[in-house]
Amino acid sequence: MRFFEAKMADKGIKSEVKGILERYLETSKHRKTPERFAILEIVYSLKGHFSLETLGIELEKRNFRVSRGTLYNTLNLLMELRLVIRHRFQGATVYEACYHNKSHCHQVCTVCGKVSEIISMPIIKAVNETHLKRFRKDGFTLYIFGVCSTCQARITRQQRMQRKRKQ
Repeated sequence: MRFFEAKMADKGIKSEVKGILERYLETSKHRKTPERFAILEIVYSLKGHFSLETLGIELEKRNFRVSRGTLYNTLNLLMELRLVIRHRFQGATVYEACYHNKSHCHQVCTVCGKVSEIISMPIIKAVNETHLKRFRKDGFTLYIFGVCSTCQARITRQQRMQRKRKQ
């Protein structure tokens, strides 16, 4: 997809999620606050995972100062609407925009905590072909825990040095 086409697709998704939030707020008789829409806009502008702190910093850059409570409450609302998903990796909580997000896997290093996303067609195919009784699948996220190559190389070097010292 070309840059311009990607930008247009982003605008389309942002418009859709804004419409979902607007309709929900209207039907549930909640206020349509500028803070809620600013948070939604930033969530869908960020690429990948983000923390509550990152979201707060991005809001401040755009001259929106909101309380931590407002951030939590709005993210909970967006999770309820299935526009955001929460992940807990190695003691850290991060969020991710998930509307029209492809099913994917997360590789989580148990040593350094680094998280990377991968798309594995065999896994996606296996999940898509799995029949679940009385359940409609919308998507999935899979966590694969292990040791990244950087940490593995460091561990191997440390083991070699320890063996040399013993000799």
